Amino acid sequence: MTRRSFLLFLFISFFVAFAFAEIRFTKIQSDDRPVIFIDEFRFTRTGRLELNVSQVTLGNHDLPKLGFFTCREAAWDHVLQQLVEGEVTCALDSNLVKLVSDFGPLNGKQSFDVVFPVNNANRYRLAFANCLDGGRVSMTVRSAMYNLDGKQNRRDYLPPGEANLPRVYFIWSLVYFTLAWIWIYVLYKGRHTVSRIHFLMLVQVILNALNLVSGAEYKSHIKRTGSAHGWDVSFYIFDFFKGFALPVLIVSIGTCWSQLKPYLQHKVNKFLMIVISLQVAANLARVIFVEIPPFVSYRCAWKIGFWMVDIIYYLLMLLLISGSIESLRGAAQTDGNAAVNLKKVTLLRQYYLVVIGYTYITRALVLPLVMGDSYDNRKTWTGVLAEELPTVALYAFTGYIFMPEAHSQYSVIGDEEKDVAAAEMLKLEDGEEIAVNECRNG
Repeated sequence: MTRRSFLLFLFISFFVAFAFAEIRFTKIQSDDRPVIFIDEFRFTRTGRLELNVSQVTLGNHDLPKLGFFTCREAAWDHVLQQLVEGEVTCALDSNLVKLVSDFGPLNGKQSFDVVFPVNNANRYRLAFANCLDGGRVSMTVRSAMYNLDGKQNRRDYLPPGEANLPRVYFIWSLVYFTLAWIWIYVLYKGRHTVSRIHFLMLVQVILNALNLVSGAEYKSHIKRTGSAHGWDVSFYIFDFFKGFALPVLIVSIGTCWSQLKPYLQHKVNKFLMIVISLQVAANLARVIFVEIPPFVSYRCAWKIGFWMVDIIYYLLMLLLISGSIESLRGAAQTDGNAAVNLKKVTLLRQYYLVVIGYTYITRALVLPLVMGDSYDNRKTWTGVLAEELPTVALYAFTGYIFMPEAHSQYSVIGDEEKDVAAAEMLKLEDGEEIAVNECRNG
């Protein structure tokens, strides 16, 4: 199930990434809708809109009744209401829209180009109006929206709220790479007590860093060229693996994987499968929500679905950690290591509270900011800051209290496993000694 979900995630990632870019290609095929949404963008006072319309098929129709227009996002619903209530019969007649171009430039051809300046800073929507009675239109529209930046009038295909994202992503990637180098030093220093879960912590930090590097390249290419050049695919792939590894790490630490292995292995495996499946579903919903244009009716359903699935899988993790604490407390009364296990219970309770705080901050406070209805503010630097600060704090706290130490209160690999490993080594050594003695006696 997990493998199929992952393959579906990759498929959707590739499809969505190339279907939606800042330079958009819209194919309209025999469409008779009165208004067809094309794109939206937040312009500054030096905004530009480029339209390249080709492969136009109209028939013998009145060209002035067909055209492209822009409308402020705040007035969009009012324009649609005017059409529904009959105040205007054509969207081009509304006093709330600005005509970009009608089809007059066609002049018997099948294509035309338009460059339209936007001098009022605001968020605008671009749409096509078909005011023909039952007339169907087919065409291919290439739309490019950008702002001119600096004295050299460089094109910036990112809206003002996202223009600094490449730099912000890169700075945060350096933070995670620094954490990774510090953790590598800690692992080397305590190499005699390092376990596999310590390497999982390292992998988690590196995945965050690579995700942000991909995000920096993704936004940088869009900013300069209007196209992601494949970096959006790598961004979503690393984002998936990052989200996939985090619940595994939290559950592995929170359930004292090694100490409770005889009691919880079967239960943990089931919970992990459920949690991982929910994480895959949450990532799919998040990718689709982010890439779907805001005018699509089912976009809100994907947002609600993502929130619900994301919160459910975090609640399941908290439930599993809580159960492991109770099991460890019960085991402390029967296995003769009450003092040691009670220390582990205290430490796990602290970690449990930290994970609750992390879940509340990132799910109850950050998500409404990053994925709220304010579409323009979905990925500003403040949103990135709100996402990464609690994550870095969680990683730092986890590394600090669970670092490999010889006399740590919490040993990720249990003493029982170490004793078994030592016994196996002794058996091998004894076998080798017996074989040597037999050779000598022989």
